[in-house]
Amino acid sequence: MSMSPTIMSLDALAALVPDGAKIAVPTDYSGIAMAATLALIRRGVRNLHLVSVPATGLQADLLIGAGCVAVMETAGVTLGEYGGAPRFNEALRKGQIKVLDATCPAIHAALQASEKGVPFATLRGILGSDLLLNRPDWAVIDNPFQQGDKIVALPAIRPDFALFHAPMADEAGNVWIGHRREQMTMAHASKAAIVTVEELRPGNFLDDPLLAPGTIPSIYVGGVAEARRGAAPIAMWGRYPIDDAFMRGYAEAARTEAGFSRMLDLLMEPQKAAAE
Repeated sequence: MSMSPTIMSLDALAALVPDGAKIAVPTDYSGIAMAATLALIRRGVRNLHLVSVPATGLQADLLIGAGCVAVMETAGVTLGEYGGAPRFNEALRKGQIKVLDATCPAIHAALQASEKGVPFATLRGILGSDLLLNRPDWAVIDNPFQQGDKIVALPAIRPDFALFHAPMADEAGNVWIGHRREQMTMAHASKAAIVTVEELRPGNFLDDPLLAPGTIPSIYVGGVAEARRGAAPIAMWGRYPIDDAFMRGYAEAARTEAGFSRMLDLLMEPQKAAAE
C-alpha cells in the first residue's frame, strides 16, 4: 500500500501531543486509545487538559496517576462496576488536579459549538444547579427572542486533539468509526484527530457507499497508527471484551501509589517488549 503521511508509528503519534495540550477522549464504550495513552505516559507528557466525552474511566485514571494531567473537564470519572477511579479520587482530594465539573449534555453541546464554528452553545437543563456556582466560564443570559426567559451559554470546547481508537483506517488516512457518531463530533470539534486502529486496509473508504457514511475523512485526521488490541484492557466494540481480571485487580491495587505503579507496569510490558 502507498500510505498517507498521516499513517505513522505509535510513538510518532504520541509525539504529536505537546505538554499542555487539550485532549478530548471518549467514554469507555466508544473506543479508548489505550495503546496511545500508554505511549504518552511512557514519553512523560505533562500538564494535559483532558476533556472526557462525556465521562471517562481507566484511561484518565492512568494519566492522572502517572502525573500527566493538570485539568480534568468531565461529567464523571469512574471505573463503573469495578468502583471509583482511585488515582483521580486521590488527586482530587490532594488538590493535584483542577476539575471542571460538567454534565453529559453540556460537554456534547460545547463540542458541537466548536464543530459548527460558533463561539458558544446554549443549554437549559442545568439552570438552577450548583454547577453554575462552580463554572464561572458558563453564563446565564437572556433569551433574545423571549423576554424574561433565561438560558445558559457554554463556551465552545476546542480541543487540540481528539484521541480515540477505531476499527480501521485506509491507506489514504480516512478512519472508519461505524455508528460511533461522538467520534465524528470530536474529530470535527478538534484541531486534529489522532487515532489508533485495529487494522489498516488498502483503498479509499470514501469510494465505498457502505463505508463512507461511517468514515472520518483524512482532512480531519492528524495521525493514524495501527495498534492491534489497542483499546485493551478496555473492551473494543465488536472485537474483544473488557479484561475483567485486570480491572478488578486495578481497582483494588491502585488505591496506593505502589499498587498503581505495579498495575501500570503490567500494562507497559507488552509495549516495552515490542520496542525491544
